[in-house]
Amino acid sequence: MTNSKTINLPNVVINSFFIVVCFLIAVPFALVVAVSITSEQSLIQHGYQFIPRQLSLEAFRISFEQPEVLIKGYGVTILVTVVGTVLSLLMTAMTAYPMSRRDFRYNRPMTFYIFFTMLFSGGLIPYYILITQYLHLKNTLGSLIIPLLLNPFNILIMKGFLDKISKEIIESAKVDGAGEYRIFFRIILPLSTPALATLGLFIAFAYWNDWYYALLFIDNDTYIPLQLLLVRILSQIEFLANSPLAEAASKLQYANFPTLSVRMAMAILAGGPMLVIFPFFQKYFVKGIAVGSLKG
Repeated sequence: MTNSKTINLPNVVINSFFIVVCFLIAVPFALVVAVSITSEQSLIQHGYQFIPRQLSLEAFRISFEQPEVLIKGYGVTILVTVVGTVLSLLMTAMTAYPMSRRDFRYNRPMTFYIFFTMLFSGGLIPYYILITQYLHLKNTLGSLIIPLLLNPFNILIMKGFLDKISKEIIESAKVDGAGEYRIFFRIILPLSTPALATLGLFIAFAYWNDWYYALLFIDNDTYIPLQLLLVRILSQIEFLANSPLAEAASKLQYANFPTLSVRMAMAILAGGPMLVIFPFFQKYFVKGIAVGSLKG
């Protein structure tokens, strides 16, 4: 008796599609790595290539010429990302939880109010005045953390997940004498691990990649995050590359500055840590996407 294996054509098509998508995602990153370790002269002569013709670590050497500045930028970014992600997850869950309770009288008006804020914005000038004049957060870490604390889309995602938690669990906890805070912290939050991990990844990426609020509210060298630091370095590279003062640049030893490879090295330094963190959250990320879909 022979065992015959049937080929599931839809699964083959789906798996092939995602293999192609993953390949298309990995190829640009591989090219970035290859360019970052390629000499500038080789890039000028032969263009971008996946296999470097002439290896060079000059771009990374230049990036680490002042390690204290880079380390300080990493420190600010890591601190803002960790503190902001934890606070944002807590506030997002605490906002979404009453909206998911059927016995909460104003759950639907509150949901509409949260959704309505996605349609309109108060504008940049009132927002800047609020942060600097009323909250007095200019040149503080608070100006980097508070703007991204609550996101309406994240709240609705969290609400969609909490809607699927059985309300009998809450009722039984109330019968046993548990209060609302105990129910939330001891029951709801542990059951929400997939959604919290998924949203935590989104929020962490937002904090890690943010440089715009630092550009608006930070004008000293104390709290400059990594992304703004790299933006300034890249701006200086653009200036040096297009500067008409070629002789002055030569005197400053910038005539042969590896502008192309340094850009790619900066991209690796900026995004590398998050690429390392992502695999640890992958199983929660997939589950959270599956069960945390929006629900009306």
